[in-house]
Amino acid sequence: MKTIQETEDEITDEFSLFDNWEDKYEYIIDLGKKLEPLDTRFRIDENKIKGCQSQVWLIAAEHDGRIYFKADSDAVIVRGLVSMLIRVLSGHTPQEIIDAKLEFIDKIGMKNHLAQTRSNGLLSMVKQMKHYALAYSVKLNS
Repeated sequence: MKTIQETEDEITDEFSLFDNWEDKYEYIIDLGKKLEPLDTRFRIDENKIKGCQSQVWLIAAEHDGRIYFKADSDAVIVRGLVSMLIRVLSGHTPQEIIDAKLEFIDKIGMKNHLAQTRSNGLLSMVKQMKHYALAYSVKLNS
């Protein structure tokens, strides 16, 4: 399995292939279209991420000491954003997720090119994923 940093570097390399932000947005939308839909039974209020303009549902499960995420959104661009976060963080230990710097977000220019509400939503998704990791870390170490 790749490290978080290796996956971040891959995403950074993928985005460097595009000349402009219009193409980058199209790529993010394509990623969103490829994200496996979340079963409707998980699309409930307790799985909603607070602070997102769009509706975003996120669930996490632990298996053999690693955290696996699934998510969905009613906005395709947000589905693309969360799919990148899942690609980077899913399958790693709670501590790896907690320690992840997620520098690819800045490297690909995401913070500068997203609307403020989308940028806040992206930060809320990261925060929730790290919160799940912290909760599983406590559970696994008790």
